[in-house]
Amino acid sequence: MFRRLAAYLETPAELKPRLPFPYVDLYNWMPKDGRINFGDHLAEIVTRQLLALQGLSLDQEVSQCARLLAIGSILQNSTDGDHIWGSGWNGKVPESMFKSRKLNVHAVRGPLTGEFLRSRGFVVPEVYGDPALLVPHLFKGRFSPNPQRDYVFVPNLHDLSILPNGTPNVISPLQGWNRVIEQILQAKLVLASSLHGLIIAEAYGIPARYVRLSQTEDPFKYKDYYLGSGRLESELQFASSIDEGKEMGGMPGLRFDHQPLLNAFPLQLWR
Repeated sequence: MFRRLAAYLETPAELKPRLPFPYVDLYNWMPKDGRINFGDHLAEIVTRQLLALQGLSLDQEVSQCARLLAIGSILQNSTDGDHIWGSGWNGKVPESMFKSRKLNVHAVRGPLTGEFLRSRGFVVPEVYGDPALLVPHLFKGRFSPNPQRDYVFVPNLHDLSILPNGTPNVISPLQGWNRVIEQILQAKLVLASSLHGLIIAEAYGIPARYVRLSQTEDPFKYKDYYLGSGRLESELQFASSIDEGKEMGGMPGLRFDHQPLLNAFPLQLWR
């Protein structure tokens, strides 16, 4: 008994079971201070809604424990046996942080992540896309564009603190996911250093432009998403300020079929 207790205490918090029966554990990154970041939280929102439309639940008992990684640049947090659906590599962390030897890859965010995994011997299907692109299809009728503002700016969590006080039209990524989406859809143009600010805007057909305010985030994930949603790397031209983004306008829109990504979701884990 004491050995089992010691092993439990030594297990990282994100790997400890939260339910007393076999279930599918969805991993999504959270800031250490406990705040909820809009983009990362969409992993749970999208997964729960997809399952609900199939009459299933994230918390139901299943025949075999499993762990799913969906939205986010979180592959460095994967462990052997995990299932990957739409996750990406994080270009700003050392590659030595990636320790996994066996993964069940159903889809990845984009071809750059696909290349990262294939070069390490993993079998990766050519199914690309960030699962947040499925929001309009999973929440049909709940959200719709309602243009009232010329533009909004959605900062990455790390850029939020560097914005000058009084910066207009800012949408905090620390609000509830539904409030963030509603405010994005009020804009005629979405400027963002938040990757998922860009993704939600483009998923609903709103022109969007990546604004690179700082060097905190590596361009890898933006390129990966952009290539994975049907565009060319040469078309990804970022602005270095909000004013420049307003002048440049939106980037080329999505060329993306959502069905392959939706079909790749590992429903069998719940059945």
